[in-house]
Amino acid sequence: MRGTVAVMSEPQFHRDRREHGGASQHLDDDTLAEMTQDERVDAGLADYNPDEVPSATDPLPPGVPPQRPDVRQSAEYEDAQAEIDREEKAGELRDIDADHPFPPTRYDNS
Repeated sequence: MRGTVAVMSEPQFHRDRREHGGASQHLDDDTLAEMTQDERVDAGLADYNPDEVPSATDPLPPGVPPQRPDVRQSAEYEDAQAEIDREEKAGELRDIDADHPFPPTRYDNS
């Protein structure tokens, strides 16, 4: 534990013995960012390290409906959109206006 903040991991740079004793030319950016955030917490510049906060797992309050999935991500939606795109490219769709107030039907194709 460092100060009053519980530390989940202690990131460190591990030197490769084949490199010279100066600064490493191949620093791990993720480890450096994590160490920097920990130092910001230690210095009092930040209240906590966002990477060390667990995700919220509390259940929703009573009366709050669960979030619905996005229908645009479903296979049915993608199939329907592909069919619309195909019909549009084939010229089967036309704009609805005063002359054509309804979508086209396929009755005249039989």
